[in-house]
Amino acid sequence: MSNSILSEQIWQPDHVLALWPTGAPQAQGSGVLHEPQLTVHLPPVAQANGCGVIVNPGGGYRILASDHEGLQVARWLNQYGIAAFVLRYRVGPTYPTSVSLLDAQRAVRLVRSRALEFALDVNRIGMLGFSAGGHLALAVATKVDQGDAQAEDPIEQQSSQVNFAVPVYAVTNGAKRGRKADEYTPTDESVNPQTAPCFIVHTHEDAIVPASQATLIYDALLRAGVKAELHIFNDGEHGVGLAAGDPDVAEWPKLLLRWLRRRGLLAHEERCAVRGSVLCAEQPLGLGWLTLIPKHAQHPIARTFLHKREGGEFLIAKENGPIVGQHTLQIHWISQQAQYDGSGRYSLERSLTYECAVDIVAGQRLDIRLQARDFV
Repeated sequence: MSNSILSEQIWQPDHVLALWPTGAPQAQGSGVLHEPQLTVHLPPVAQANGCGVIVNPGGGYRILASDHEGLQVARWLNQYGIAAFVLRYRVGPTYPTSVSLLDAQRAVRLVRSRALEFALDVNRIGMLGFSAGGHLALAVATKVDQGDAQAEDPIEQQSSQVNFAVPVYAVTNGAKRGRKADEYTPTDESVNPQTAPCFIVHTHEDAIVPASQATLIYDALLRAGVKAELHIFNDGEHGVGLAAGDPDVAEWPKLLLRWLRRRGLLAHEERCAVRGSVLCAEQPLGLGWLTLIPKHAQHPIARTFLHKREGGEFLIAKENGPIVGQHTLQIHWISQQAQYDGSGRYSLERSLTYECAVDIVAGQRLDIRLQARDFV
């Protein structure tokens, strides 16, 4: 008796895009190993949020781990309204990594050129890659390229710069890793202020690519002032993909979603600045936080620090602000002391919380007037 899933040994996608329909540059032959392509995986139209991710399977620039680092990742992204495009890039030994980079840049240009067709925002296109695919994502993210406005091919007129990158257990510098320096170019040395924000994932137990490769790129991003988030899990071998069967390491995709949401990458609408004030009994709080949690699950959370020195006033800049609409407002009051000293004295038995519903309107102040009894 055959199993219907196992009997279909090769899954064929419905929608395939050749990166160069008339033949890829520097091709050394014909057939699948010489013809880079994208397979297109779109979420249901009603769920699409305009974000797109190109997925680079890993494989040491020799093979492509197309199932658990390709199709399965695309399917997972689709569940959250994100369009996914799995890249088949050319690999060695036939092709050097410079050709792999050429393919990856072309993939970004191609997706951006067809953004309207795929219901994408051209400013919310990212690249997620595993191992060698992660190195490739970083190589794209660190290369400044606005496209060639004079190119005859309209795809080449598009920028190949991604708006965010997700390197997962990626090699970031082959020389510092001590292996394949000629293939794994030093992406950390190419980081610049224009480099795309990065969400970096690695595991401490990785015996193939040490986690120090993750801290290497993170330190470079930090020095350049580029937004970044780094997660190094204790457990997990190299090549875990989405970490099926490991409830701890499998948190990384959920953390990625939170990061994308916080950056505003899952929302169609623009963010807005919010100015206002918080007073309790007509006095500013010592120390606290104000948080705006949107009713819409994919809109970004906005948060700001409250300090007595500001006299109760606060400003959330547009870059980190909310999207207009209904929110839950939370105020967490953590101290009546505006500044701690060496006495070690206490001012609150525990942190206090106030919560209410608010409607954020662009350009409208948010002034909150409370009494101590309003906090719990």
